[in-house]
Amino acid sequence: MGQVYYSRCNKSVVIPTKERRRGTIFSINYKSLAGTALFRGMTEDETRAVTECLGAEKREYKRDELICRAGDTVSSMGIVLEGSAIIENDDLWGNRSILDRLEPGHIFAEAYACIPGEKLMVSVRASQPTRVLLLKTEKILSPCANLCACHSLLIRNLLSVSAQKNLNLSRRIFHTSAKSIRGRLSSYLSYQAVQNGSREFSVPFNRQQLADYLSVDRSALSSEIGKMQKEGLIKVNRNHFCLLRAE
Repeated sequence: MGQVYYSRCNKSVVIPTKERRRGTIFSINYKSLAGTALFRGMTEDETRAVTECLGAEKREYKRDELICRAGDTVSSMGIVLEGSAIIENDDLWGNRSILDRLEPGHIFAEAYACIPGEKLMVSVRASQPTRVLLLKTEKILSPCANLCACHSLLIRNLLSVSAQKNLNLSRRIFHTSAKSIRGRLSSYLSYQAVQNGSREFSVPFNRQQLADYLSVDRSALSSEIGKMQKEGLIKVNRNHFCLLRAE
């Protein structure tokens, strides 16, 4: 007999002992997971019970390994536990665009998993050794008979997170709407300065990833960054930027 946990609707969830020994899901830091946007408002034990109810499955990926491939269909959404990943789009000629970066606590593939048979338009790739948790969306969209408080909260959090992701995609469209490389870079750096509350900050992309995110050539981007430094507009050290005041 495994250990028993109780959710808010007073329904018990039994975690088999052999599953705990195998460490498939139970090496998860549930205290940390309870602090993510998707499980906001839940206790550590409630988070543990909900993930078990949703048939949670843990996966590990090496750097540059695909987590989801464009053209595939999925029935589970994912949440990053450790490491990081990027959402990318590759065309048939090998051109790549980076749409977003996923850090611990971020979710992915939720929209596709909610529509049976819908093929992924993007790929998700680990940018370093990464662990993710897969949650079956069918069980999220079909609450238990008592519609327990945890399940209602999970659906509300999922809606909030999905809205935030839509804003992120809209933000990228805004950054890439400028015709010039400088215009795109200036838009992105200005946004990062506002988000960080400082003119000095680090961006979450390396040079190639930043070029892909802005949909520009890496060499051309590096050249423009060099010009802006010479003009006294910015200072750059790898992915660390300092925006200088125009004279």
